[in-house]
Amino acid sequence: MKLLYEGTITNQVLHKKLPFYMKRLYLEDLPVIEQVQAKVIDSISEKNSLQALTTEEFLFILNERGLLIGAFVEAELIGFRALLIPEIDDEHLGWDIGLSPEELQKVIYQEISVVLPEYRGNRLQQKLAEVIMKELSTLKEEFRYICCTVAPMNIPSLKDKFTQSMYIASLKEKYAGLNRYILVKDIEKPEVHYTSHITVKLDDLEKQRQLLDDGYVGIGFQLVHGFHELQFAKPFL
Repeated sequence: MKLLYEGTITNQVLHKKLPFYMKRLYLEDLPVIEQVQAKVIDSISEKNSLQALTTEEFLFILNERGLLIGAFVEAELIGFRALLIPEIDDEHLGWDIGLSPEELQKVIYQEISVVLPEYRGNRLQQKLAEVIMKELSTLKEEFRYICCTVAPMNIPSLKDKFTQSMYIASLKEKYAGLNRYILVKDIEKPEVHYTSHITVKLDDLEKQRQLLDDGYVGIGFQLVHGFHELQFAKPFL
């Protein structure tokens, strides 16, 4: 078993620091992967904020169409993160961010990222992101664009993506009519400079769409009178 990371993590229920490690997940791990996903979905009040993966999607990833990295305390899976190599179809996120047909094959998706409730507050999602992005180079294909979808108002997930230097490139209806931000990171352009900064209320989706249409992108949060607002800006070319 190749360990990708070792450290300590706090169990928030037991108030106890425990050793943990990360490793790649495989087909034989599917039952426990789905058990952890079900526990996490059961623990959140807003079910639509997390787009769960189906058994077929997990199988697709585990059959060499992506990566799954898991975090373990002893033998217990406490969280995982997924990358998926998408099929090129009408729902491909590359279309939503204006990529050309030739560029679609350079896109990989950051898919679901979950952590059991008792281990939240340890920045485990970010640690999983760091490890899985390092493992990206082990795949046969080469990728340029990391894409994902996030539900509006899902502040923890947006913070996670902004921490990885991803930005909101589009706001579309996905998954049978649900509003979703499409975020992207161009690996070949890791540092982007911005101008014309403006903040928008989290629930003002109409204004956000207008800014995105005008060439702005969403780059982070800003506290305004004690409340989070989304920060938009124009990439400086």
